[in-house]
Amino acid sequence: MTRLRDLNLSLGQHPPGPLNAITDVPGLTVGHATIVRDQPATARTGVTVVLPRGRDSWGQRCFAASHTFNGNGEMTGLHYVHETGIFGGAFAITNTYELGMVRDALIRYMFEHDLPNSGGNDLPVVAETWDGWLSDLSVAHLTAADVYAALDSAAGGAVAEGNVGGGTGMICHEFKGGIGTSSRRVRTKSGEFMLGALVQANQGSREELRLDGFPIGRQIPADIVPTVWGEEFASSSSIIVLLATDAPLLPAQCRRLAQRATVGVAQVGSYGHDASGEIFFALSTANVIPAHAAEPVAVRMLPNEHINPLLDAAAEATAEAIWNCLLAAETMTGLDGHTVHAIPHELVRAIPRHP
Repeated sequence: MTRLRDLNLSLGQHPPGPLNAITDVPGLTVGHATIVRDQPATARTGVTVVLPRGRDSWGQRCFAASHTFNGNGEMTGLHYVHETGIFGGAFAITNTYELGMVRDALIRYMFEHDLPNSGGNDLPVVAETWDGWLSDLSVAHLTAADVYAALDSAAGGAVAEGNVGGGTGMICHEFKGGIGTSSRRVRTKSGEFMLGALVQANQGSREELRLDGFPIGRQIPADIVPTVWGEEFASSSSIIVLLATDAPLLPAQCRRLAQRATVGVAQVGSYGHDASGEIFFALSTANVIPAHAAEPVAVRMLPNEHINPLLDAAAEATAEAIWNCLLAAETMTGLDGHTVHAIPHELVRAIPRHP
């Protein structure tokens, strides 16, 4: 699996964490279930789950918030997060028409495994992007067993990227896309913290693709790497970004963090067209919010005057996660023989980006 720094390239000023992945945030785990088959129908799809505190995610909740840059997409459970600023359980990403099934499976998993819940206010947060160019969306490919497998396999350590989990059938800037991740070690006046990003990237046109400000997509024409569709359709796609940090942020500060994912997406060259969905979610694991608190809960917060390095890091990690997704993804052929080509690593490395 190739990543941006494997090509001796990097983005931003803050150093990455040890894994350069969202799992650099202590306790956070990621799991995938990937479905690739041709019978009885073409499937290039899956589901990715993130547990902010591993198996303790249901009982020990987080402060969280979201931001919608352009809303032609879906992320469930946001009204309750907006109301309370609290998130518990699993965050999941899948394809557009499996979102409801994944949400229901997360609820069944919670009850079947006797996980802490309030019996009514535990609304899973599940997001989606569209993989219908490579996968037959008229068929329900995923089952609850696949969601359970992703949950049970969730682990720390290196995160599989590219054609895996919810990103299996996704397309990014007219190259093969999917799942990507990155992290930043952030020094603030209140101390050092970790921030991680995980993306499901299915957005953008080749013409718009940028690396550190340089329009690199324009240097890879269709006669070198075939494109998949016209400009109008390419710019009508979506990205989900999850940001996680162990910095002590309150819900309003999480919302400010989520907003900065917009900057990272824009740095790579996507602008949020009418038919696209750019929906971002941010959470902080620093404060533990018990599922059934019997007394007031003491919390910490980062002074707003100290938050700027985290905002910068959120944009940087988002941008690098998208590039890690692009470089990790491999050429894939799916529905009706549609082929989406991987971005050529040698060209990314070799194309001059400065006068």
